[in-house]
Amino acid sequence: MLKVSKNVKINIQGPYDLLKNERKSMIFNNNYSRVDSLAQNFMYKVYGLMAFALSITSAIAYVIGTSPVLMSSIISSPLFLVVGIAQIGLVMFLSWRLQYLSYATAVTAFLGYSALCGVTFSVFFYAYTMESIYLALAVTAGTFFVMALYGYFTKADLSGLNGILTMGMFGLFIAMFANWFFNSPVGDYYISLAAVGIFTLLTAYDTQKIKNMGQYGIVSSEDRNKLALFGALILYLDFINLFIHLLRLLGKKKD
Repeated sequence: MLKVSKNVKINIQGPYDLLKNERKSMIFNNNYSRVDSLAQNFMYKVYGLMAFALSITSAIAYVIGTSPVLMSSIISSPLFLVVGIAQIGLVMFLSWRLQYLSYATAVTAFLGYSALCGVTFSVFFYAYTMESIYLALAVTAGTFFVMALYGYFTKADLSGLNGILTMGMFGLFIAMFANWFFNSPVGDYYISLAAVGIFTLLTAYDTQKIKNMGQYGIVSSEDRNKLALFGALILYLDFINLFIHLLRLLGKKKD
């Protein structure tokens, strides 16, 4: 149960449900400077957590990916599959159980997830040239920055994109699953092209959604910190998925 004011309470099934209903639950405050300050401080925490998680992912991926011994030991063992399964389980656990966790436990789980992503991302250094990895990372960072700025400052209501983006994600998942059987390079290309478009729009949409969430007058600092962590997880996922598909489009594979 999250307390919003003396007379208003919000029951949530999970963090995503709170995000989904933020416009219904928002407190309208005539002190707009205070509302803006709440949102800014909230977003600083969100981006701080996201940046820290990305730095962990990048560092681990680089250390493993540039070490032939570590790389070969991971690829040739069942460890890589175990890490992949643990990634999926951990992100689902965070998404569904965050409201029941302490903030310290939630942060540990989030950073653990980012470390596991670093292990799986190390294969990019094995498969792609260093120059193409840097190129994809630079394009990802630039695209994310521009769309995050747009999502934060735009006066347009982006909530109307929710249905389109949800259908796009389902379509993307189905296409990726089907192409897993057909293994079509042309299919891979168009799937990645569509994914770049979807995650580019998601970056702006999620940024606005998380900003609106940060304008709540939530009393409990614990609850506010956990919501910031969930926002960081959402934007982290937007960033890494955008990077993966840009790398597949722009990356040059090693001979």
